[in-house]
Amino acid sequence: MASTKHKTKADVLDECQAAIGYQFRDVRLLQEALTHASGANHRLVSNERLEFLGDAILGAIVCEAVFRRFPDELEGELTRIKSTVVSRLACAQFSQRLGIGEYLVIGKGMGSHDKTPPSVLADVFESLIGAIYLDGGIEAARAFIARNLEGEIEAAALDQHGVNYKSNLQQIAQRDFGATPTYLLLDEKGPDHSKCFKIAAQVGDHGYAPAWGSNKKEAEQRAALNALREIAGLPAPHPAD
Repeated sequence: MASTKHKTKADVLDECQAAIGYQFRDVRLLQEALTHASGANHRLVSNERLEFLGDAILGAIVCEAVFRRFPDELEGELTRIKSTVVSRLACAQFSQRLGIGEYLVIGKGMGSHDKTPPSVLADVFESLIGAIYLDGGIEAARAFIARNLEGEIEAAALDQHGVNYKSNLQQIAQRDFGATPTYLLLDEKGPDHSKCFKIAAQVGDHGYAPAWGSNKKEAEQRAALNALREIAGLPAPHPAD
């Protein structure tokens, strides 16, 4: 997003709503969700209360999604998957992918928007969920979470089994298309200490749906899985856009 210095508050809130894919009935909830305690006149008008609520909503919705998605897994594995998906690191990465850091109201002591601490990015993701829940109800919150976390649930479940999608894609590409896959870096976001990378797999002249990852290796594995699913005629599990 371009600099917000010459934009009105309404412009910034409109751009944020477009970025997250949700239109608020009460934009005051969005404003509160984006306001860090360091940028608030009083902590009661910061996003801390919404973060508290959003954390509970996020946990409950992910628990239900994991419970329904994996009917044959025991409690320990369900807990592992849920903990991975709702971790502080994961929430910070979700914020980075959506570009939420650009819209935050933060105090001068917190640094610039392009160097927002991961802890603050994690907090704002949870506060957004709390705001969406209050504004649109549980189904609106569920839809927002599903859009952003569905692929993460699948990835967390598969990580346990150490599947190498790049190797699988290479075998299929060479066997069926006579070509070796390449991986294209399309975009990156976030500060140097906590970057996300957007990568797409390509086989011959055909490019497949890109995927985000917290490092290039993870992004390439997810891009390879996207390609494998598309080759099989199935939807990509990690859509980047």
